[in-house]
Amino acid sequence: MALNESYIADKFIVDRTKRHRNSDVARAVRRTRDRLSQVAGNPAFNRDMLKIHARAIINSAPAILLLVLAIGAAGLAVGALRDMVFWGLLTAGSYAALYLLSLRVDRLPFEQMDARHLHGQFLILHFLSGTGWAYLVALDCGNCGIEHIPVLMAIVLLTMIGATALIASSLRGATMVTFALPVAVYAMFYMRLPLGVEPIMAGLLVLSLPFFSYVAYHRNQAAVSLLTFRSENDALIAELETARAMSEEARRRAEEANLAKSRFLASMSHELRTPLNAILGFSEVMAKEVLGPLANETYRQYAADVHDSGQHLLELINEILDLSRIEAGRYVLNEEPLELADVVHESCRMMEMKMRAKDIRLVKQFEPTLPRIQADERALRQITLNLLSNAVKFTPSGGEIRVRVGWTVGGGQYIAVKDNGPGIPEDELPVVLAAFGQGSIAIKSAEQGTGLGLPIVQGLVNLHGGTFELKSKLREGAEAIVILPRSRVLEELPAIPTRKAKAG
Repeated sequence: MALNESYIADKFIVDRTKRHRNSDVARAVRRTRDRLSQVAGNPAFNRDMLKIHARAIINSAPAILLLVLAIGAAGLAVGALRDMVFWGLLTAGSYAALYLLSLRVDRLPFEQMDARHLHGQFLILHFLSGTGWAYLVALDCGNCGIEHIPVLMAIVLLTMIGATALIASSLRGATMVTFALPVAVYAMFYMRLPLGVEPIMAGLLVLSLPFFSYVAYHRNQAAVSLLTFRSENDALIAELETARAMSEEARRRAEEANLAKSRFLASMSHELRTPLNAILGFSEVMAKEVLGPLANETYRQYAADVHDSGQHLLELINEILDLSRIEAGRYVLNEEPLELADVVHESCRMMEMKMRAKDIRLVKQFEPTLPRIQADERALRQITLNLLSNAVKFTPSGGEIRVRVGWTVGGGQYIAVKDNGPGIPEDELPVVLAAFGQGSIAIKSAEQGTGLGLPIVQGLVNLHGGTFELKSKLREGAEAIVILPRSRVLEELPAIPTRKAKAG
């Protein structure tokens, strides 16, 4: 039952319920790039400009309505009732139609917009609004009793031309289409008069129309640049989304691959260990001649070699399985109160034979009154043995290994193993801490390992909430430091803020 629950837990390490957005993001990037590559005049680009124009018309509608009402009220005040009613209906109707079209365009989705057709409809309605101003200019107000009516008309036209150039700049040609007829009508009525205010105002209107059209053109180009920058920003965001989606997909695949590896190794442990135990047992029986003497001495030596090779293979399998369980989060700590110095001392005693074989001197420096810690004894022993095994492997004959156990400035405890071997180049430190990673010196040495010792140490230390540090320089030896946190200490020691940890 426990095995089944563990399998189900492993199965859902990778969440397959989350919808992958790769295709959606790819389509967004493609749309953004197409939009960015558009130039003025193409329907896809003009959709944005039409949206901007529609919003400008909607926002300016109250001001235009007030102006039309004010002019209409002034005309009614001077007695031109019929003319002003007709002008008001014509002008207000054209601007109302323009407003309704702008509302429809603003609500219309981009995919349903026909840019060329809508552009033509806008220009037609702008021309109709211009006919209203042309009708106002053509009114005969000789009996109104108000002086300088032509000047007032010219001021109104100048005001509307400037306002339209600002409001309708996103629609190409809107200013010219709207006011070409009113300006022509004004010029036709007043340019023929003797030199006075009226011809001057007519000339001013004729010159102001191309000027304001020029201003509207440059505002249109500014809007185009703004859209281009916005499209570039959208493209960058879409690229980032694509990169993130690809990263998530790569991480998901890596998790699946790592999980498959862990499952394979876990399922193969029994199949590998059972024949290995048989090989180890039978080869040991043959090497020790338990069932009778071997006639040939070479056979006895071969049996011993088979036993040694099988033992090495079993150790390798155990290391791989330990690392796999750590990476899969299935390594369970069996915590109990213990003394760190006792565990390290026992591990040193187990390595004494290897040290004597290489004439290596062991120096132990243990803090005498260390409190007990809450930890897994087997894991700590494996950590110490791996560090000592590495130190013995790379320490030359007649060298020295120094083992220290003490407490840190933060109130925790540490294990430090230092050798005087060839050391590790600084650029190779990340390599030796990776699974199956070996430095150049380890590859050249006769005692090659699997490259799993230090990664296992790092994983077991992390499970205890501690930190692992590896310090080394070429030809100056290496020092491995395991630091257990203060929370592991059953009787906490006071912190010393003025000094660094003795491990440093």
